[in-house]
Amino acid sequence: MHETTGRWKLGLLLALITTVMWGMLPIALKILLFSMDPYTLTWYRFLAAAAFLGIWLLAKGDLPRFGDKSAIVIGLLVIAVVGLASNFVLYIVGLDYISPSTAQIVIQLAPMFLLVGGLVFFKERFSRRQWVGFVILSVGLLLFFNRRLVELFTMIGSYTTGVIFIFLAAITWAAYALAQKQLLRDYSSAQVMFIIFFIAIIAFFVPTELGQIKSLNARDIAILVFASINTLIAYGCFAEALNHWEASRLSAVLAITPLQTMIFMWLIGAYMPGLLNPENIGGIGLIGALLVVAGSIMTSLGSPEEAVDEDPCPLIRE
Repeated sequence: MHETTGRWKLGLLLALITTVMWGMLPIALKILLFSMDPYTLTWYRFLAAAAFLGIWLLAKGDLPRFGDKSAIVIGLLVIAVVGLASNFVLYIVGLDYISPSTAQIVIQLAPMFLLVGGLVFFKERFSRRQWVGFVILSVGLLLFFNRRLVELFTMIGSYTTGVIFIFLAAITWAAYALAQKQLLRDYSSAQVMFIIFFIAIIAFFVPTELGQIKSLNARDIAILVFASINTLIAYGCFAEALNHWEASRLSAVLAITPLQTMIFMWLIGAYMPGLLNPENIGGIGLIGALLVVAGSIMTSLGSPEEAVDEDPCPLIRE
């Protein structure tokens, strides 16, 4: 069992940096989608991440090996690769249809699907607090989409299409995380991520239009660089935070990420009008968003009696 250092203030600081990174990421991606298609944008992000991780692992002499691995481990690697690569693509395709704020609310279903997977595959149990959190999150989703419920359930428009893609992204992320949880016995998290990014570079090369980068202006290139290193920065802070703070406490802090996105969207609307139009979710929608966050926090914390310092699977956002 993993033992934390107890430096919870440092863990909290690192967790907050992670939420800021993940809160800003969908906004950066949304801006880039005006100039790049989802597959090309995702491929460049995979390329940057694989290059950085590859150089780092090579310097440590810790590149992943496959020769002595069982068929089960290889199968789990396939699930992890397909799951996370699909998550990246499905999320950004969905983001092309809906606002960053809405995408961040829907993607909160990912840890819920992970918990359900734990119930099914690892025979874990939901505490009473977690069930209450699940109900609160569900009610929050209904309130957040209160103005769009009829559209969501009666017609397949662009908004519904975007929500469906993000919903599928949440499912594929949970599949990746469940596989990664088992793979940590054979590979480090950095090794698994390198394998995923490297294979994804090859898999997504065909639909990628490399020449699109030539049409980007200086602002867009800067945003692309930021988006490419964002996941690495956020994940680095997340992984280091796990050394200092319990996983459930950390997950509870990460649940505020949608609120970070909403704040950044409001700031953009106030100080850079015309760049992105913040979605008008209304008072009921805002209450719904707060309930989604509260439900996520309650579900992450579990019950007071539960152990909170177990090794978790890494939470990688889009």
